[in-house]
Amino acid sequence: MGLFLSTAVNKIDRKGRVSIPSHFRAALSGQSFQGVVLFPSHHYACLEGFGWDYIEEISQRLDTMDFFSNEQDDLATTIFGESVQLSFDNEGRILLPQGLREHAALDGDAVFVGLGRKFQVWEPAAFEQRKAESRQGIKSKALTLPKGGVV
Repeated sequence: MGLFLSTAVNKIDRKGRVSIPSHFRAALSGQSFQGVVLFPSHHYACLEGFGWDYIEEISQRLDTMDFFSNEQDDLATTIFGESVQLSFDNEGRILLPQGLREHAALDGDAVFVGLGRKFQVWEPAAFEQRKAESRQGIKSKALTLPKGGVV
């Protein structure tokens, strides 16, 4: 699976359809499901988005937890119970369910924000505020990337 990079703003039509940015669709090519999985963010007024391969990985990670534990059940309920699997139409659009649009206050435009293996969908003004907070957090905490990783 490719990575979700950059930021793009797309219009939501009156039926609730929005085009997934072409470079996001390219990152999803080759997956068994041609579409995205979205669920309401647990931290922000936005939507969390994934390709099918990453949702399968999340499921595998949850399987490492005690199956009947409250923690595993809480995470599975909020991730899988609130997720919506949305197929691309012939034009690369998805139909955003009303509940997801309400959670993220999406009406008119949607900002797609690449975050590597996942992406988020924001209302434009809310994203501008989040972006400013993120930059301030990096600056105030002097955050840097950890060393290591695969080269």
